[in-house]
Parts: sequence; structure tokens; C-alpha cells
Amino acid sequence: MNFTLKQLEYFRALATLGNFGRAAEASNISQPALSVQIRALEETLGGRLIERQSRASVLTPLGREVLTRAEDILRRAKLLEATAREQVGLAGTLNLGLIPTVAPYLLPGVLAALRAQDISLRVEVREAQTDQLLADLRAGALDAAVMAVPSGETGLAEVPLFEDRFLLAGSADRMAGADVARPTDLARTPLMLLEDGHCLTDQALEVCQRDRTQAGIHTGASSLATLSRLVEAGFGMTLMPEIAAKTELDAAPGLRLHRFGAPEPARQIGLVRRAGTPGSGWAAQLADTLKEVGEGLTGELRAKY
Repeated sequence: MNFTLKQLEYFRALATLGNFGRAAEASNISQPALSVQIRALEETLGGRLIERQSRASVLTPLGREVLTRAEDILRRAKLLEATAREQVGLAGTLNLGLIPTVAPYLLPGVLAALRAQDISLRVEVREAQTDQLLADLRAGALDAAVMAVPSGETGLAEVPLFEDRFLLAGSADRMAGADVARPTDLARTPLMLLEDGHCLTDQALEVCQRDRTQAGIHTGASSLATLSRLVEAGFGMTLMPEIAAKTELDAAPGLRLHRFGAPEPARQIGLVRRAGTPGSGWAAQLADTLKEVGEGLTGELRAKY
């Protein structure tokens, strides 16, 4: 019996997403190629794993059993790879998760730096909110994740990377009359925030000493890009992380930024991995790269604002 880990990964993607097209896109292969691999796995295992329907794919009883065992095999394979990586540093495939308020700003520089260090390194990126990244870490689906720390979770090793300070962002009209030294001065100001589930929303409410049920709190934007456009158009103000500011200013030139007085509100961005996973070598190498890129982005903004 011969099947590959890659075939199991394709099958897990199909089982999770329930659609050949979405599974192929998530796996970075064509839909016909995915279908060929799934059929090859079925032939090897001697039975149908998927009921192919017009709009969705449903697991057969055999498929459900295989999925359970495939997830265990893939988890053990990741742990084996992590053990090997401890001896050789960053090599092979790195499964890295990032929160959405960090990923689009940090990733380009980090991926370029990692590629320069080892062109053969393959980085699989997972962008998700903190709770999902923590679940993926515990399940072994991720080697490490970049998020705001401390996470509050036990059994994890966390390495602080850089401080990401918050700036006040608003339209030119709103910022013209604003007299804001501290986030708590925004008590009566309409605040535009990301939808619930983003840690940045909780952090913004905390530093402003506001409650999401209060009047003037508007949550619902799914990304900082959307939030920036709304704020640029005059629909309230928001707290903008330094790491995102340059990108969002380039895309929303009508946006204005204001730096708070000391001590400035901030979040600590860190690298999180399972404490029981060997990682003093590759994790330190990865942390150094993340730290260098992150401090470069925040330092560049501090030189201008």
C-alpha cells in the first residue's frame, strides 16, 4: 500500500472545505490535479472516500474513518519534521500562522528574508484570528504563530519580537479639531473597530477604557484596509498599529495620524510555539528574522511620525 503525505493533505483540505475548487485553491494546485490525487488515494485504500455531489463533496463512512487517521498521521509527521528541524535549523516546510492585523504587513519582508537565507525553504502561511491559530498550534497543524502576546495559554513557548504602538487615525476634518493626548480622551468620540474576534478590537477598547456596548462604538470591519477607508471617509476614528500605518496611508491618502503622549499605548507582537516541540535552533532563527523585519517597519514609521 503506497500513499503519500501530500495525498493525505489534499484529502484533509477537501474534507474540511467540502468543495474540490476551494480545496484545490487552498492547496495551490489545479482542480483536475486534486481530483487525480484523491482518486489515486481511493484506489490505494480500496474504497470511495468522497461522495461527489453537484455543489459539495460529502465524506463516506470510510472517508470519515480515514480523515481521523490521516489527521493523526499528518500531526505526527509535523512533529517528526520539527524534531529534524531542531538539528538543521529552518529547512523543509515551515507552517507559520499570523493574525490578520500583522500578516499583510510583515509577511512580504519576512518571506523575502527567509528565501534569501534558504531558497529551498517552503513556507505555508495560515492567516487567522488568535483563537484559531492557538487551536491549530495545539493540533500540530502549525509550527509557530505570530500574534499579540501574552496569549494566556498554557503549554506554549512565547518569544517577544517587537512593540507595535497604536496611533490615532482619522480624516483631516476630524483630526483638525481633535485634542487627544491619551486614548482615554476618546470617551465621546465615535470609534470604528474591527469585528469581534480580532484581538486588536479588544486591545483598542481596553486602552480607551470603552465598552463595546457603549454608544459610539462601531465594530464590523473585517480588515484594517476596510477600516482605513471608512475612517478616511469621516466615519469616526480608530487606533492604527504602527506596523500597518505606511501601507494603509499609501492606500488611503486622506488618512491622518496622531501619536499619543508617553507612555504610548502598544501591543507586544511575539512568536508562539508548543513548549514541548524542539525548537531552540529554528525558532530562534525565525524569531530573529521576524524581529528584524518588524522593528524595521515600526522604526521607519517612528522616524516620520
